[in-house]
Amino acid sequence: MRAAWYERRGPARDVLVVGEMPLPLPGDGEVRIRLAFSGISPGDVKKRSGWQDSPMPYPRVVPHSDGAGVIDAVGTGVPRARIGQAVWCYGAQSYRAFGTAAEAVVVPAELAVRLPGGADPHPDLLEQAACLGIAGITGYRAVFAGGTVAGLDVLVWGAASGVGAVALQMAHRGGARVFAVVRRAEQLAAVRAMGAEEAWLADDPALADQIRQAAPAGVHRIAEVDFAAHIDVDAAVVATGGVICAYYSSSDRPDLPYWKLAFADVSLRLLGSDDFPPAVKADAASELTAALLEGRLRLGIAARLPLEDIALAHEQVARGAGGRVLLDLAADASARV
Repeated sequence: MRAAWYERRGPARDVLVVGEMPLPLPGDGEVRIRLAFSGISPGDVKKRSGWQDSPMPYPRVVPHSDGAGVIDAVGTGVPRARIGQAVWCYGAQSYRAFGTAAEAVVVPAELAVRLPGGADPHPDLLEQAACLGIAGITGYRAVFAGGTVAGLDVLVWGAASGVGAVALQMAHRGGARVFAVVRRAEQLAAVRAMGAEEAWLADDPALADQIRQAAPAGVHRIAEVDFAAHIDVDAAVVATGGVICAYYSSSDRPDLPYWKLAFADVSLRLLGSDDFPPAVKADAASELTAALLEGRLRLGIAARLPLEDIALAHEQVARGAGGRVLLDLAADASARV
């Protein structure tokens, strides 16, 4: 099969290689997915670049944890009825060497989430599903880690991003009143269309006041894209007993307005998507799939690139592509027939 890999950390064009690898065989409890799309997340780019001086975990890494396609082989202990199922997968390269930047991937059967459509699913469904893994599960957890949000006020920072867009739409689906913060003026209309009650710019000097005007008692849940940068605003607008869930921080040791948070009885949750408990991931995957099939979850696609352009794809993700970037593996395979 064709695949992309790296054997050392570094810039995308220096370390990513595209070539032939043996087609993997599923082991006990595993399935093999013939992939149509591989979804790329910022975390995939950070792993390849050596973010935080992380060492190479394996001699060779096929990157990307997210993807979608059709199961074409199963290992022992997996019903053969799963062959031919359209699925999306998550965690393919989470503590594993070989992810979805390839024409096929082997994952534990429970990480392959069934989609309708059998062996010939609609490409639009597959490309949307290929975006659900890292961003989807993180966005869902950032909203629901503290429990149901029905009737509550939820604030989503970075609401136009991959994680933020999921958090916004899933909070809205869950019955919350959702407020959004974005970086650019052209994103305001987009997040309102996704269900935001109000939307503001992150650099607005009156941001905290505007949030408090919209939610006088404070917001009950905050999905936070940069804990260090926004904690003072969060402390000013969070409701008593509220929960702040952060999945990134621009500072490893951020300063905290401790007493302001303490007097509000605030809970802080710091999220690392690779390390969510399996049951949490499975629950999120189920809800994300349901929302996708209901038409209540939709992610913008910025680019669909062939496997040979994986370095360009990583560069686009690193720059902030304004939507999800996918490798179109089905088109790549068709071009060689």
